[in-house]
Amino acid sequence: MEKERLYLYDTTLRDGQQTQGVQFSIDEKKQISQALDTLGVDFIEGGWPGANPTDSAFFEARPDTRATFTAFGMTKRSGMSAENDDVLAAVLNAGTPAVCLVGKSHDFHVETALGITLEENTDNIARSMAHIVAQGREAMFDAEHFFDGFKANPTYALQAVRAAYDAGARWVVLCDTNGGAMPAEVHEATAAVIEAGIPGSHVAIHTHNDCEQAIANSLAAIDAGARQVQGTLNGLGERCGNANLTTLIPILLTKEPYASRFQTGVTAEALTGLTRISRMLDDILNRVPSKQAAFVGASAFAHKAGLHASAILKDPTTYEHIDPKSVGNERVIPMSNQAGQSNLIKRLADAGIEVQKGDPALARILSRIKEKESQGYSFDTAQASFELLARDELGMLPSFFDVKRYKVTVERRKNKYTQRVSLSEAVVVVKIGGEKMLSVSDSLDEGGSDRGPVNALAKALGKDLGPYQEMIADFKLVDFKVRITQGGTEAVTRVIIDSEDSNGRRWSTVGVSANIVDASFEALLDAINCKLIHDGAVAV
Repeated sequence: MEKERLYLYDTTLRDGQQTQGVQFSIDEKKQISQALDTLGVDFIEGGWPGANPTDSAFFEARPDTRATFTAFGMTKRSGMSAENDDVLAAVLNAGTPAVCLVGKSHDFHVETALGITLEENTDNIARSMAHIVAQGREAMFDAEHFFDGFKANPTYALQAVRAAYDAGARWVVLCDTNGGAMPAEVHEATAAVIEAGIPGSHVAIHTHNDCEQAIANSLAAIDAGARQVQGTLNGLGERCGNANLTTLIPILLTKEPYASRFQTGVTAEALTGLTRISRMLDDILNRVPSKQAAFVGASAFAHKAGLHASAILKDPTTYEHIDPKSVGNERVIPMSNQAGQSNLIKRLADAGIEVQKGDPALARILSRIKEKESQGYSFDTAQASFELLARDELGMLPSFFDVKRYKVTVERRKNKYTQRVSLSEAVVVVKIGGEKMLSVSDSLDEGGSDRGPVNALAKALGKDLGPYQEMIADFKLVDFKVRITQGGTEAVTRVIIDSEDSNGRRWSTVGVSANIVDASFEALLDAINCKLIHDGAVAV
């Protein structure tokens, strides 16, 4: 059976930018646009030209894409023609092949917020759509508050979207603007729109996640006949966010009945880049990726329980709903004091270390893990430190360098603007192949930038590692977490460091000490040693 075409519309650059604390630069918008185009979405909504200088400048410099670029705006205002509305003119002047205009479809908003009659509003919608079509653009109407409006006055809500469609709108977009609709309501209202004479091939769905129903509501609209679905990468958006395309796209490509019924612009090959794109966006926003994110999270395919890991070894489908590689993710078998030999063998194999079941080293490694965790370590979230521990027990841990000593000083003072700042200075002495090397570095915390003694240590340690310097040139720390594991005078500090290199590989290491700097330095040393091992460094 021939598959139906389902269109994907991304609004990360417009609606996603409504997220609190998010503001994309022009270059960042270009980077995201190109990633979306590579993924295979059909429409990229670039922003609202005329609303702010960045959006206007971006449309002038937008990249060439296979995806249809779309400018966002609003329907013409009452009291003027579409041709003379300067706000609408700014949107059209962006020169995009598609234009999406938002307008009211809830009678309460028309009469209370706009203060005009229902007839005036439908006339504004129709004339705006007709004007876009006359300019040779693909016209879309964002029916704001549609589902609330349909519940309050279904007759008028349907009149509003019919006005847009009859005037030539290619797409009528049903918006759950407040994010309060439930899937059954969305299905009923979407079906009613189609029954009212607007074909499903012209109906789109735009949902928000205020009730954690954005994905469910999007699927409900598709089930009812909508053939365009809108959303954002990583679920960015105002308040609780929009429908998360990073979740929705793999559902549509891998889950029934959608996988067999629909075709999108995203190929199976492109889907393998989804995790990378998701993490790229987090990197742009300087955010730590959510480990629990569906499909792309670091924990999405993590199996901690020994029973699970044992079954995974026999057949991954026992505890995985899809192959993690299909979305560019990977299986993780965390190590903890709950682990059994099945977990351990699988985790070692993932690290390229083959150990046969029954090998006495397995029991020694498990015993050492349990001993370490009783001291405050956690290997559940520090896979790289676990690998180093196992290699050490197996006699497979190279000695690249030896830290002879380190020192950190922290000075608090006032700068030339009489602001209080902290200056951390670090000295690290390492021995490599019989030669001692001393490195000094500093780090200034001016209140807001995440700088301090750990950053100073990292800079000093990475300043001169002799023959290994080139290998660690692309090494960087991306997250730093501190936890006090005991209270009182016996308090122990656990530090987890997340690191990354230019290949997008991330790994986590752990350090434990009564001294937070010492715990941090231990985790930092593990991070660098893991990087060197995986890059094939040879001990001198």
